[in-house]
Amino acid sequence: MKPITEYQDYREFMRDFYEERKRSSLFSWREFSKLAGFTSPNFMQLVCEGKSRLSKTGVEKVADAMELAGADRDYFLAMERFGDAKNDASKIQAFNEMQKIAKENRLRVVDAEAFKYFESWVNPVLRELAPIMPGAKPLELARKCYPVVSAAEVRHSLDFMCHAEFLKKVGEDTYVQTEKVVTGSSEAIPLALRSMNRQMSKLATEAIDEIPPEKRHIAGVTLGISEETYQWLVQKLETLRQQVVAMAAKEKEYDKVYRLNIQLFPLTKGKEE
Repeated sequence: MKPITEYQDYREFMRDFYEERKRSSLFSWREFSKLAGFTSPNFMQLVCEGKSRLSKTGVEKVADAMELAGADRDYFLAMERFGDAKNDASKIQAFNEMQKIAKENRLRVVDAEAFKYFESWVNPVLRELAPIMPGAKPLELARKCYPVVSAAEVRHSLDFMCHAEFLKKVGEDTYVQTEKVVTGSSEAIPLALRSMNRQMSKLATEAIDEIPPEKRHIAGVTLGISEETYQWLVQKLETLRQQVVAMAAKEKEYDKVYRLNIQLFPLTKGKEE
C-alpha cells in the first residue's frame, strides 16, 4: 500500500487496506466489519462505497481494526474529518491538520503545495509578476499589486513558491517560472480553487469602481436557457479558457498581470425545484 499521506480520501485508503488484506488471506467485508466491532456484516463496504458514514466512535474503531498508530492514526482521523466535513471552512481546517501531522513527522502530502498555492490570490499574481521585474525588492512588487499587499506578504509568498518549486531564484531578487502552468489533482485542489475564486470575484467587484473602464473589461448578460443550452455554454466556455491558457503559455514578453473570471450561475430556481 502507498504511504497514508498519499491519500486524501479515507474511503480510498480503507478500500486499499481491504484489497491488500484480501490478496493475502480470506479477508472479507464481514470480517472487516466484525474486526471493527460493527454488527452489520456489510457496514464497512457501505462506508467505502460512500453509502454510509462513520461516527466519531466508529472512526476510532476502524483505526483500531487497521492497527493504525501514531502519526498514521492521527492522519487517518483528520482525513475522515476532511472527507465528511459539511462546509469548506471545516474541510480546510481538517486538511491543514493533515499537512501539519505529515510535516511534524517528515512525511509528504500529495499536492499540499498546490493546495497552499491556490489558497491565496497573491501567489499566482506574484508568480507572474516577479519574473518581469528582475531585481525588484518585495516592497516594489507589493506596490505593483492591486490591491496593494504588504512587503512581508510578498516575501512569504516568494519564499513559499521557491520552496515548492513554482519559482526558481536565479539571482538577487530575480526569479523565473519553473513551469508555465500550475496544476494539481488531489481531492483538496477543488477546495482551494473555490477559495481562490471567491477572492478573485471580490477583486473583480472592487475593480468596477477602482480600475478605469479602458483598463478592464467587465460585461454580462442575463438570459433564459435550457439545461441542454447550459451544458453547451459550459463546454464552449471551458474551451475558451483552455485556449486562453495556451495563448498565455506562449507569451515571451508581458508587462501586466490580468485575471480572467468566467462565471455562469443561476439567478432563479428551475421548474423541478
